[in-house]
Amino acid sequence: MSGDIVLDYPVESEFVKALKEAQRKEDYACVQTLLTEASKENPNIIIELSNDDWMKDPDVDLPPAVLLGLWSLEYKRELTSPLCIAAAQGFSECLQYLLEHGAHPNLIAGGKAALHEACANANTECVELLLEHGANPNQMTDEGLTALHLCRTPQSLRCAKALVRYGAKVNSPSEEEEETPLHVASRHGLPHHAQLYLRFGACVNHGSSSGETPLGVVCGVAPEKTDNSQDEQYLEICRLLLAYGAQINLSDEERRSPLHKAARNVQLKVVELLLDHGADISAIDYNGCSPLSSVLQSSVVRQGWEPHRVVQTLLNRGSIKVWPQALLKVNTKIIVLTACAEAPKTVEILFNSYTLDIFHLHRTFYESLFALEYKPRSLQHLCRSALRKEFGKNCCSLIPRLPIPKPLEQYLLLEPEGYID
Repeated sequence: MSGDIVLDYPVESEFVKALKEAQRKEDYACVQTLLTEASKENPNIIIELSNDDWMKDPDVDLPPAVLLGLWSLEYKRELTSPLCIAAAQGFSECLQYLLEHGAHPNLIAGGKAALHEACANANTECVELLLEHGANPNQMTDEGLTALHLCRTPQSLRCAKALVRYGAKVNSPSEEEEETPLHVASRHGLPHHAQLYLRFGACVNHGSSSGETPLGVVCGVAPEKTDNSQDEQYLEICRLLLAYGAQINLSDEERRSPLHKAARNVQLKVVELLLDHGADISAIDYNGCSPLSSVLQSSVVRQGWEPHRVVQTLLNRGSIKVWPQALLKVNTKIIVLTACAEAPKTVEILFNSYTLDIFHLHRTFYESLFALEYKPRSLQHLCRSALRKEFGKNCCSLIPRLPIPKPLEQYLLLEPEGYID
């Protein structure tokens, strides 16, 4: 923070001590009274809430974390203003008083303006008040973010609507990552925000500084829950982006496509959606990985999301297979058999996908595997291999049409049984 800023109330002042104590006690009436009283003569005062400037004193006892190299030596200082505090806390009456008595709506304190604070905390009434009093909807924080970039929760949708109504630019990129608000909505699983931005002209294929499109962003999110609630949000955004013309095979600077990312994060429904819309199932990234290789890398750590279902889907849609000897090593990425040992369904599906031709081509490898139980593959499996070879990438659509019992259909589509016959 620049040393040229003139503080009205430094951190050691009685006012700041009283303000902090009122906040600690959650006495919000007292907080608002303190702010209005302090702002009567100058509504644009600058308040210092904290100051970690311990580096200026050579005799200071350094925190142990600093001595261990675990704590940044960056000088930190927290500045704010009454307007920012009121906007962040949702004190709409206090905010209106300050604005009507000369508080500048675009004053930057601590790297943010009051509008940024209001949006970050989803305080819609404060957002509307600030905009009515001339707040700039496109003003950036010191970190290069607009107010729309800070609308990151479902509760902030009304804030986003107000911003757009007052002229916020939906295609404004952040300064560092060059991400638009649509990228933010995609990352945080906010389909209604995404729909709002697209309706007002958001560029659906805008690439960030790393070449990431909104579709790539949403596919790159790893769901934190194994239930379907979070999956449905991201799936809805994917459908929305595709409906607005998202290019399905646009890759980032590492040549990772949306399908690579969805497979790696075991988003089965998203994988199916992308394949239905023509995603390149055999695309190779800079590390030599296909979407199938990508999901194999997550087969153990994301077992709760059933990665074998993604493997099964990719193979039934015509994915290039992991070469048998590649189960020991895939390019520069190690995918040893032991790495998948805790995901036996994935291993089972992989082995069941190999055809008779591949068996003969890599006889030594297979014989070493089968020697574990001293028996060859069954005639039933060999028939399955021949049929799958004939159908190729159309297995997923043609096999269900066959007049055969459901268990046999599942067998042909590599449904895992818990053993290799």
